[in-house]
Amino acid sequence: MSTLIVVDLQNDFCPGGALEVPEGDTIVPIVNSLIDRFQNVIITQDWHPEGHKSFASSHSDKSPYDTKEMPYGTQVLWPDHCVQGSSGAEFHPDLNTLKAQLIIRKGFRTEIDSYSAFFENDHTTSTGLHGFLKDLGMHDLFFCGLALDFCVKWSVLDALKLGYNANLITDATRGIDLDGSVDASFAEMEEMGAHFITSEEI
Repeated sequence: MSTLIVVDLQNDFCPGGALEVPEGDTIVPIVNSLIDRFQNVIITQDWHPEGHKSFASSHSDKSPYDTKEMPYGTQVLWPDHCVQGSSGAEFHPDLNTLKAQLIIRKGFRTEIDSYSAFFENDHTTSTGLHGFLKDLGMHDLFFCGLALDFCVKWSVLDALKLGYNANLITDATRGIDLDGSVDASFAEMEEMGAHFITSEEI
């Protein structure tokens, strides 16, 4: 059974947002057209409390996009974004969320970030998505959303590790692209066995 997973299509990741993904808003019409074509739709939502440890502002000696070693590994430190209850954390106003069967909120624990739709950044703490998909017999997953080189990539990689058939819809995602991270992400996903497809091919 095929499922569309829309990753973090939120105001703060779109132009004018706190953590802007270049041209992030241009994918909204494509994503809406995909939502119309899928029976099963799941949406993820970045949902940070104020003072989250992944925010550069939580570390007096750090600036946005610096890194810091955390108990779970190296963490990129971000501008404050997708703070719970803020307008930046809301979905893009044009995104059709009516068909979503499940909204997965992630990054809500102060001490640990969460890129993947499946696990927090310790790669152990589950979001509950895997159990939901297993119970409903969903195996073929199609990913789109923001940002390609972080939350989308880690969602695809974790899906592959969990045994799903993972497909990235290449024209329905955009990346931040820190030091070539978009190209590196494509290579990493391809090496792990991800399939690349366009919205017109679905």
